[in-house]
Amino acid sequence: MIGHCVSQICSRSVQNFCRRNPGDVQSRNFSSSFHRRVDERSIEEEAERKIGWLLKLIFAGTASVVAYNLFPYMGETLMQQSVSLLHVKDPLFKRMGASRLARFAIDDERRMKIVELGGAKELVNMLAAAKDDRTRKEALKALVAISKSDQAVDALHEAGAIPVIRSSPDSAEYNEIEKYKSNLLSRFQDLRYDISS
Repeated sequence: MIGHCVSQICSRSVQNFCRRNPGDVQSRNFSSSFHRRVDERSIEEEAERKIGWLLKLIFAGTASVVAYNLFPYMGETLMQQSVSLLHVKDPLFKRMGASRLARFAIDDERRMKIVELGGAKELVNMLAAAKDDRTRKEALKALVAISKSDQAVDALHEAGAIPVIRSSPDSAEYNEIEKYKSNLLSRFQDLRYDISS
């Protein structure tokens, strides 16, 4: 009798164990659909990230092309404004204009554009009329920047820069003034201009 009971319990246990439970099947389907959703979501996120980078690259490329075509015109306008600042009586505005021109004079094309706009002549006039060391320093600094072009040195010579530079007083406060003056005079001398006058 005990043997019979044990065999019945074992057979029922095996039947229960081997029989599929509908809840288990549903949880397995849910589990696999969950993994499928996670996979789809990660694929979507990756695609969105790649499309985002593509759009950023397109935007950056477009902005670069627009800037490359637009900034030269803006630079020319700023050069004109900077030369115009040299006409103002206030030394602060003159210094600002000269400082801008010194920053613009980074290649021969821009240096010659400054000369064409009358910047070389105005800087010489600014230096001649300067009443303080800071104004003289900014004028000389801009003249040094422009003088790196041989053609601009010719324009400075025609504007009468040599006597103005020589007569410009040195400064105890700004050592750069003497350095700028000697740099300019040696540049004129290198191009065979007579600096003794």
